[in-house]
Amino acid sequence: MSGRRAIVLVIDALGVGALPDAARYGDEGTNTLSHLAAAVGGLELPTMERLGLGSVTKVQGLEALAGPGLAGRLHALGAGKDSISGHWELMGVVLDDPLPTYPEGFPQRVVERLTGTMGHEVICNRPDNGLAAIEEFGTEHLRSGALILYTSQDSVLQLAAHVDRLAPEELYDACRRAREAMSGADSVGRVIARPFEGETGAFTRTDGRRDFALAPPTRSYLEELEAADVAVHGVGKIHDLFAGRGVSASLPGATNARAMRSVAELVEEVDEGLVFANLIETDQVFGHRKDVEGFHRALREIDGFLAGLIESLRPSDLLIVTADHGVDPAHPGTDHTREHVPLLAIGAQSLVAGSRHEGPMADVGASVLRWLANRDAPALPGDSFLVS
Repeated sequence: MSGRRAIVLVIDALGVGALPDAARYGDEGTNTLSHLAAAVGGLELPTMERLGLGSVTKVQGLEALAGPGLAGRLHALGAGKDSISGHWELMGVVLDDPLPTYPEGFPQRVVERLTGTMGHEVICNRPDNGLAAIEEFGTEHLRSGALILYTSQDSVLQLAAHVDRLAPEELYDACRRAREAMSGADSVGRVIARPFEGETGAFTRTDGRRDFALAPPTRSYLEELEAADVAVHGVGKIHDLFAGRGVSASLPGATNARAMRSVAELVEEVDEGLVFANLIETDQVFGHRKDVEGFHRALREIDGFLAGLIESLRPSDLLIVTADHGVDPAHPGTDHTREHVPLLAIGAQSLVAGSRHEGPMADVGASVLRWLANRDAPALPGDSFLVS
């Protein structure tokens, strides 16, 4: 509908309590937000507190306020607990079965297929923290040229290469070939390019990360918006997570600061459509490393950004703040956790102040479609939480 905008901000890994089936994933009792708050002695997030975040789950430092819009929590309908399944769920794509993972590294048959397809040998081949893998194998990579191959508990295949040994575009090409090779039972969720730079003992990753995601297996609310001639502006890894389907334009967001600048630019320049942004550092930089102070600092920076963003909203705007999964700092290991995600929504005239909503994550996509295109998609999961 002319003149209407929706802004969806996904704070990566900000879970708010274990899902009923969390025990199947080894995640019973998890609550990223509550356990983070306890670890730092209470959170300081005045904007999100006013929006009702403290009413979603018990959070040390936040009052349980009735916000100016809607607050609540959302649950996944399908399997998985990673970025790809989480973002897909928000836009109505539900997986019946989890994507394949490789907790012991990739089997020899997969390695042989990869090296044959890419034309590059590989080293490492194990679940690993990306920085640790680069630190341990970076020097050998520089000597031999073999790509650093590693994975995690998620459905990912990551390839790292030094920019002086293999130009980023060549690494991206290798990842495209790897994406093609990982098919059938090995259809991993994402192949991720990880260029890095520097010298032995001081390697650092560049901002040139690129995700080559499996295409969503079913239609999404992004494609429904596209069919309704509504522009979708993806910020950060949104375009990659959906393999470009339903995304009209993509803006950078390799860091939270860059993503928030992109969102601010879009709010300043775009008169209608969806702004769909991922804020990655709560997961990638702080969550997996259990850096609770860094996580809190990142949330405070997001909170400050939200204060200014809210001031710039127009009456015809809908703002939704949510997440994709958890990464509980109190949980053993460094894996994502199977949790509810928060829902904070303000701005649209058809939201009831102080209301609460619980439902599937797909309700986000359904509400955006209703707001921007004045229509529903009965074939997709999810129902709009707008009252008209």
